[in-house]
Amino acid sequence: MPWHIGLDEMSAGYANRVVLRQLTAHIPAFTTTAVVGPNGSGKSTLLGVLAGVIPVTAGTVERRTGGRAAFVMQRSRAADALPLTVRDTVAMGRWGRLGLWRRSSRRDREVVERSMEWLGITSLAHRQLGELSGGQRQRALVAQGLAQEADLLLLDEPATGLDAAAERLIADVLADATAEGVTVVQATHDLTAARAAGHVLLLQDGRLRGQGTPAGTLTDRVVEEVWRLPRRAG
Repeated sequence: MPWHIGLDEMSAGYANRVVLRQLTAHIPAFTTTAVVGPNGSGKSTLLGVLAGVIPVTAGTVERRTGGRAAFVMQRSRAADALPLTVRDTVAMGRWGRLGLWRRSSRRDREVVERSMEWLGITSLAHRQLGELSGGQRQRALVAQGLAQEADLLLLDEPATGLDAAAERLIADVLADATAEGVTVVQATHDLTAARAAGHVLLLQDGRLRGQGTPAGTLTDRVVEEVWRLPRRAG
């Protein structure tokens, strides 16, 4: 399987605190990689490294493409009080291509509309972002990520606050994105979602515990050990 990003003995963290230690791994291209692990294992930090917003302190990160990354976090940094509609929020995903002064083109507007349609939020286009439920807001942020048309889409817990139907919608949208040539990496605490991914990176205490197919990586024994679950009888 071709790979999109390679990590070689990579370490990263914040001022006076190392979070990730000596990770060596590959992110396959054109599939969804689930990054899983207990709270505090370094999932969000790894996404920040892949997005280029958290510098590495040792080792290397090699990218096979010079394309852009779209990073979808759990909450927008825009304050709820700002007069941003859902359409405004999704359209912000085009800013990186437009630059500061260019007006949006017909194609830009078409991409924004398609992204909202994919996430089932077209009917919310004129609603203020601060008025939305947590699940609706999360779908708007995922739509913003899609609108960037990046070849690497990074998502931090994209299903947080969503009901089962919306979770299924997000999963279908990500599958469509990979079919169109996008590499998707999502941090998730949901092992069911992780087992449906094409590839898994399992983190524990800032180190890589395992990588590969979900079936081969997330075995019952490994899950029990990593999450310190009581061992099953039998």
